[in-house]
Amino acid sequence: MAIYLTKESKVLVQGMTGGGGMKHTRRMLAAGTDVVGGVNPRKAGRTVDFDDRAVPVYGTVAEGMAATGADVTVVFVPPAFARSAVLEAADAGIGLAVVITEGIPVHDSVAFTSYATRNGTRVIGPNCPGLITPGQSDAGIIPADITKPGPLGLVSKSGTLTYQLMYELRDIGFSTCVGIGGDPVVGTSHIDCLAAFQEDPDTELVVLIGEIGGDAEERAAAYVRDHVTKPVVGYIAGFTAPEGRTMGHAGAIVSGSAGTARAKREALEAAGVRVGSTPTETARLVLELLDARQPEGS
Repeated sequence: MAIYLTKESKVLVQGMTGGGGMKHTRRMLAAGTDVVGGVNPRKAGRTVDFDDRAVPVYGTVAEGMAATGADVTVVFVPPAFARSAVLEAADAGIGLAVVITEGIPVHDSVAFTSYATRNGTRVIGPNCPGLITPGQSDAGIIPADITKPGPLGLVSKSGTLTYQLMYELRDIGFSTCVGIGGDPVVGTSHIDCLAAFQEDPDTELVVLIGEIGGDAEERAAAYVRDHVTKPVVGYIAGFTAPEGRTMGHAGAIVSGSAGTARAKREALEAAGVRVGSTPTETARLVLELLDARQPEGS
């Protein structure tokens, strides 16, 4: 099982003919993703050869969906065009839009995430690595060869830490790993993923990665306390961040004690989440919890 993305997902790539789009479309195809088309109004009607697969280019998302049955789009367009790209995808009625682009103005992100929600399109990102269901599909830029299918779910603000925890726990494996992005406004939250993992019968334990800034992790802690029965292990990036200095993602804004790594850790631990001090310790806590859940003698 998985959340949001499976081997049945049919994927369009908005911006496929650009440098980043070409590179990562080739990677996604190699990972088994069913990339059924690109979108570029200036290159509609062409095909792009990726090793042994020719991928057609459509003028609009709606045309691509009509021709292929696509239900996912991955957005690699420049920041100035991201708002219109996501609005177009939402107008076409696509189910999932994965927005990789970074540097999008916050007012644009507010506009397209709220519009997409009203139109029934889930947005992951912006400024995110995307998501992967190992062995099934990879939508975005997450390396597909650092882990395998397994019982862990992962939701993370940080792309780099997504990869590190995937690697640290590669011998166990993951149902789905979701990089939600670290901007102040994102389309899918920790809570959204926690709810989906809670409902997924094959996800046994959830790894939650946060970072300094905002209150997303505190809100996630309250949700875990009230709604999640599966074990959750957390890690918060930023314990060593110097006070009074802007660090990392656009969302990493700390004011007084609000948004600090310590405050987030305390909130999560109060909700029953075990929190590691380093990624490696976080992986060890996951292994300890999994061992404790095994029947005696197994």
